[in-house]
Amino acid sequence: MVMSRIRQRDLTAFEDLYRRYRIRLGRFLFRLVRRPHMVEEIIDDTLMVVWERAASFNGESKLSTWIFAIAYRKAMKALRKQDEPLQDPGPDEGVSLDPTPEDDARRLSLQVLLLEAIGELSPEHRAVVELTYFNEMGYREIAEIMGCPVDTVKTRMFHARRHMKRRIGGRLADWL
Repeated sequence: MVMSRIRQRDLTAFEDLYRRYRIRLGRFLFRLVRRPHMVEEIIDDTLMVVWERAASFNGESKLSTWIFAIAYRKAMKALRKQDEPLQDPGPDEGVSLDPTPEDDARRLSLQVLLLEAIGELSPEHRAVVELTYFNEMGYREIAEIMGCPVDTVKTRMFHARRHMKRRIGGRLADWL
């Protein structure tokens, strides 16, 4: 197991873990904090905690749950400290909105609307959406990551979906 090797200060095992989680954490954190300049720092802070506190991982949860929980807490702390006004990221920052050859204009329009709708959510609501749809995690795992009850996760998802449905309008089938 990679964590037992990291507990023994195996730098190669840590580098493997870093490579395995860097991109996933980056996507999650970018969508959560919406400040590209903060993402790398939060990733580094998260993985430093993994390195320094490897012995505290007891295997009661999945490794990804433990790492994403650390990242979530680091991101929320960074957002609380941040005093600059929140700016809406444009399509040129982070997530590429360029359609692939098989995509059509309707799919691109929906993607833009979805990103805008998700961007309007609070960080807690964005985290639930991001972890559910982009990281394919269940509500129990998300609750563990976010340090809240499962019912809170369900409530946040309900409100996030309701907001996105109002924002997008019409039936999803109309857009696909």
